[in-house]
Formats: sequence, C-alpha cells, structure tokens
Amino acid sequence: MPLRGTPLGATALGGIPLAGMLMFGTPLAAAAELEVLISPRSKALRENVEAHIGDLGKRDAASLQRFSRHAEREALRALQALGRYRAKIRSEVIEGGDEPVLRLHIEQGEPVRLRTVEIRVEGEAAQFPRFRLPRSDRLAPGAVLDHGAYEDAKRLIRNRALRFGFFDGRFVEQSLLVDPDAGVADIRLVYQSGPRYHLGSVQFEGDTPFDDDLLARMVPFQPGTAYDSDLIGELNRALVSSNYFEDVRVDATPESAADHTIPVQVRLQARKPRTLAAGAGYSTDVGPRLRGTWTRHWRGAAGHRLGSDFEFSAPRQSLGTWYEIPLDPPLTESLRFTAGYQKEDLVDTRSERLTLGAQWQHLPEREWQRIVSLRWEQERYTTGEDEGRSSLLLPGIGFSRTVSDHKVDPSRGWRLQADLTGASRSLLSDTDLLHLVMQAKGLTTFAGGHRLLGRMQLGGIATNDFAAIPPSLRFFAGGDQSVRGYDYQTLSPRDSEGERVGGRYLVVGSLEYQYPLRDRWRLATFVDHGNAIDGFSDPLKTGVGIGVRWVSPVGPIRLDLAHALDHDEGSGFRIHFSMGPEL
Repeated sequence: MPLRGTPLGATALGGIPLAGMLMFGTPLAAAAELEVLISPRSKALRENVEAHIGDLGKRDAASLQRFSRHAEREALRALQALGRYRAKIRSEVIEGGDEPVLRLHIEQGEPVRLRTVEIRVEGEAAQFPRFRLPRSDRLAPGAVLDHGAYEDAKRLIRNRALRFGFFDGRFVEQSLLVDPDAGVADIRLVYQSGPRYHLGSVQFEGDTPFDDDLLARMVPFQPGTAYDSDLIGELNRALVSSNYFEDVRVDATPESAADHTIPVQVRLQARKPRTLAAGAGYSTDVGPRLRGTWTRHWRGAAGHRLGSDFEFSAPRQSLGTWYEIPLDPPLTESLRFTAGYQKEDLVDTRSERLTLGAQWQHLPEREWQRIVSLRWEQERYTTGEDEGRSSLLLPGIGFSRTVSDHKVDPSRGWRLQADLTGASRSLLSDTDLLHLVMQAKGLTTFAGGHRLLGRMQLGGIATNDFAAIPPSLRFFAGGDQSVRGYDYQTLSPRDSEGERVGGRYLVVGSLEYQYPLRDRWRLATFVDHGNAIDGFSDPLKTGVGIGVRWVSPVGPIRLDLAHALDHDEGSGFRIHFSMGPEL
C-alpha cells in the first residue's frame, strides 16, 4: 500500500518529535495479524498506519505485546503525516484464534490545519511565466496538514527548475512549523533560482554517411536558446524517427557548461540502409493476399529515400515505387515522386491503371497534415458493358489530422480527412472534373470501458461528362470499411443491363458500441447506413451486426458478423475481418 506522506525531519512545536520515518519490515508470512480501528473511519489514515507498521511476521502473543509500543509510535508518525497530531492510540493483543492479533484503537482527534502558506520563487525564474508555482487545495489555508503535499511542492519546484535550466537554484527558506496544541501549521518555501542556462551548439559524432546540413536541419533549436529539457527530448525523437540511425545518444549536462552555456553532444550510429519485408494476409474484401515492401532508408549524404511495394490478390494486383527528398525540416517536409501500376477485377468493373506523380508532403505531429500533389493517370477499363480509356492530369490537395490519447488503442479521439483533386481538358485531360472525398471519425469511452465509435464518409464528383470518368474515381460502397453486411464495392448504381457502374456521390455513416469483456477483448454491435448514388433521392442501404475485437500489439483485430437489411442487394449474413487502428 502506498505511503501518503511522512512527517517532517525536524522537531515541531509542542515537543513532538518528527524524526524521519523508520520502516519496520519482517519476512512476509501468514502469521500475526494487524487490525486498525479508526474513529471516525478513514481509509486513507488506516492505509497509512498499516504501511508504516508493515507486516508483523511470525510472532506469538508475548512478542506481539512487546512490539505493540513500537507499533503505537509508528502509527502516531503515520497519523501526523496526514495532520492528526492529537490522536489517541490504544493497543491490545487478542489471543484465542489461529494467530494472535494486534489491534490498534485510534481516536483521530481534530486535525491540524494550515494557517499560512507562503510559496514563492526569486531570481530570474520569477520573470518566467512557464515556471508556475505549485497550486493545490492541499496547500490552501484551512486545509488539513498533509506532509506529502508539502514535500510534493518542494519536489515540483526542483523539477521545474531542472527542466527549464535553473541548475544553480536552491531553497533559501523551507519550513513547516506545527503547533499541535493550537491545531495550526505554517508553511514557508522560498526558492532562489539563479541564472537560466542556455543550449550551445550541437556537435555530431559517429560514423555516419550524412552531411552536416541534413543533421543540422533536424535540430529543433538554435545555439543560445534558453535550456528546456523538452528541446533535448525533441532532438532525440527527431533523430530516432528519421529512421536513419540504429543508435542515438544525446548528452547535454550542466556539468559541462561554460558561462552557463551547455554544449550538446550527439553520438550516432547509422542503420543498415536497406530492409525487405513480405507477408501474407487475408481480408474479406479481397480474400487472401501477398504483400511486400523494399525500402532504402538512406541514399547518399543528403539522406534521400526510395522504395517499392507490391500487392497480389485475386481481384487486385499492384506494383509501386517512390523516391523521396527530405526538405527543411526533413522530418515533416519532403518531396516524393511516385510511379505505379494497378490491375483490378472487382464485381462488374475491370481496369488497368498507370500513374506517375509528385507530392509535397507536410506531415507534422499534432497538427494538420497537408499533401499537395500532381499526378498523371492513364486508365483502360470496362464498366458493365462499356469500355473506355482515360488520360487525366490531376492536381490535388489533401488535409488530415488525428487527435487521440494513444496511437495503437485510443480511448478517445477524432480524425478528419479531406482530399480534393481536379482535371481540365485545357490541361492534358480528357474531361473536366472536381473530385472530393471527406471522412470523419470519432471515439469516446465512458465509465467502465464502454466505447462509442462513429464514422462518416462523404464524396462527390462534379463533371459535365460522367461517362468519361474512370472507375478508379467513381464511388462504390460496401465492405469492411464501408457498409458491412454487403460485399466489397457491391453497392453502386446499375446500368440498363443491371451491371454496377459506380456513382457520382458517396454517403456512408456508421455507429458502433463496444462492450469490454476482459483485458484486450471487446464485444461490438453496430449499424452501418449508406450507398454510392447518382442522386440524393436514391435509397441508402443498411447493415447491422455484432462482432468481437482483440487489441493486438499492432492495433485492434476485428471479426464481424453482419446482416444486410436490403434484400435486393442480397440477404443472409456476411463475415467481415479487418485490422488496424480505430482512428
């Protein structure tokens, strides 16, 4: 059980010794028992008394009687730590059971309350707004004295001084004066911060292939910046997340400072430049699939990256490659060139697509991520009974942001994403169009672990010649991430022959409730509603179902049993299997 506090290591007013805590411990054994009876009842006081006294070990009644005076003294110290200086304690040893019992009868009495509390910081830190003083109801005049709160206040001031670079700081006054007879206590803490230290230049060491300019662009501060331990943490995280290095060690200690300036030493070890990964998987949307990636994490002193990936499944085969140039700052700004080929045979649509493109990526954490792109696509396709060939030059822009309390398994958060692309006949395209897709997700968790997850997807195409729009830009619904209960991309407007040809608009909404079972297991029930449509008067489809969730180390794995309520699109139940983050 945790100790709530310890009396101050001094002699208080009234002659009651407040020496440092003496913890008494004996080997754990199912032997003598301790019973603490406090009037009025207080769980916090009882637990602190039990923690101070500790385990009684193997004792007979006689040795327990001799120990009782020590137990009373420890109980008094535990009570004083929480402001009960006028407590009355009586002990007795009870025999007759399997083991003897030491029973403490405690009348807690009136507590000592804080009369005056003075906490202040002097020196340069007093002019620094972020150096906030401790604020707590436990440190307000009239509050019951809590030695733990007093020690916490000192610890908090010291920690903030270390975080913000006031390494010469010290308490010039620290006192807690207790008058048990009057039932009052006075706190006075005065901290002299001294000067604030600054960060010097960053020196990189180690055998790495990267030039100094690339490394310098990863440093989140300039020489002469006031010290903040968070800046050192950001530098470490930036170097690690670059994926350039196998080992990163950042050293910035005040002992090495000169004229209150701390040099920053960074030792780096480059990682192996290439990785290759491949694996097999399964989803109910595309069935069994084989995926693989090859990545070169750095190429040359400027830290360029390149890679390729492939996916093979019965309805889809794709191969892509990319080349990325880091900009400034290199972790959040980059220019990426892409090329890819994809072949699909889904429902009533078959297509082959070749793409070439370039993207400017701005991907900071905890902010809006932006991607500005320009890609050329050539697609040959068959949709229903129609065959076509399209060539489009598509400038685009995308925004997304995710806010959550955990990357793998959040308990609350939200995600917003919007992507807009367009084409014009005057710019090397076969048709004029604007293509917009928006998505919103939200997750909240209530008491007891009950969770509610919502999802909304909207999309639309503005064009004067919809027949010239290739199927890769048209909308289809149904599947694991759309309207469950319906097969992948089977919800779509149909032509005169009954073939699915894709829609102008997409409207999909979902609401899911998750009930916690045990540890990483959850039971889910959901309703999905939506469709790919040509007009807003077209009917929407509904699927309902239940499922189970297992939170794996890489994210939730979902198994759903869903039922389509609209029999014209099929009846019966469908199983959906998917994995990945909720947001």
